[in-house]
Amino acid sequence: MKFIRKIAVLFLFGLFLGTFQTNQVLAQQSASDFDVEKEFPKSSFFWLGTYTKYRIGEKLWYNGEYHVRTRSNYVNEMAQLYIRLGLSYLVNKNFEITGGIVTPFYWAEEDLYEPTDQIDKIVPQFRFWQQYLFIQPLGRVKVYHQIRTEQRWRRDFIEESPFLLTHRFRYKLMTYIPINTRDFQQGTFYGVFYNEIFIQAGKSIRYNYLEDNRTFGGLGYILNENIQLQAGFMKTYQQRQNGVDFNSRDILRFSIYHNLDFYYKKNKQKTGNINPVFN
Repeated sequence: MKFIRKIAVLFLFGLFLGTFQTNQVLAQQSASDFDVEKEFPKSSFFWLGTYTKYRIGEKLWYNGEYHVRTRSNYVNEMAQLYIRLGLSYLVNKNFEITGGIVTPFYWAEEDLYEPTDQIDKIVPQFRFWQQYLFIQPLGRVKVYHQIRTEQRWRRDFIEESPFLLTHRFRYKLMTYIPINTRDFQQGTFYGVFYNEIFIQAGKSIRYNYLEDNRTFGGLGYILNENIQLQAGFMKTYQQRQNGVDFNSRDILRFSIYHNLDFYYKKNKQKTGNINPVFN
């Protein structure tokens, strides 16, 4: 059994490394594939996020995500404010469904527009989202499979641009690996790795159906049963509207996770184990 678990862990690492290498190959493809010269403009971001998960019923949880995202040498310009709210229902200990709303605010990259363009410097989006989360324990390792769908009303920065409905479909494969303890508990350092693919659709989507691919590696720490910290680096490739060019982004991330249980039962037995919060 231990041998099978080791093989599974090696397989997951191979998957992450393979995906990262695929991204590198993608970035180096010959321009002759499309008979045009591809462009891969690079940018750097910093994402600071707070994630809250509060138990409010026997199987019901409140989920909140709050992000400040900056760009241009990581911190020189404001990029986004991001608020995601949702309610989660725990079907069983390894399956959870969530639904909610999202309201991000985007800051325009003014150098992408002509001086004569009349633009709104800050533009909101409006979204509904649904999520299905499967947890797959593999010995000491926890593997998460996330399927997320979103309905997005978004617009261009040009003044009086209309809001258009698009749809996005996301799949994330993520693993947590404890480093200094066998189980996840207070004082545990853990490695976290994931890859996520984004597919979008809608009348306004013509060539860039593959919206994004994200690969992340980082380190987490469980301060106590209520607070966890996580930091790492994420590499992403975004397909641009022409379907040929890609945005290449380097993103530093720091996240704080806060959990509270407002439905604690007095006869509940504590085991000392703490599940890392999924993001």
